[in-house]
Amino acid sequence: MPYAEVDPIEVKARLARGDDVFLLDVREPDEVAAWAYPVGVNIPLGQLGERMDELPRDRTIVVACHVGGRSAMAAQALSDAGWSAENLAGGAVAWAAGDQGGSRGSP
Repeated sequence: MPYAEVDPIEVKARLARGDDVFLLDVREPDEVAAWAYPVGVNIPLGQLGERMDELPRDRTIVVACHVGGRSAMAAQALSDAGWSAENLAGGAVAWAAGDQGGSRGSP
């Protein structure tokens, strides 16, 4: 099952509507400490395989990273394993570029 690409504006709109968005941040902890998405669960890409049991099966998972490369790999792995996954196109850079005050700092 292929994963979908989703624009940060769409994810922000879902959050604003109160949709049940599960945002998975696959960046390293030091990257998250420097700048974090306003919502999200951090599981670094290198730990994803051993921590998949922490992910919901009943929700679409929006996977995010810094620019979209690692999250694309994670979204593909999740899709291959049966999850419904979307890749946040452009990652934190795109999120912050269109930020309207919904996060802290800059990526």
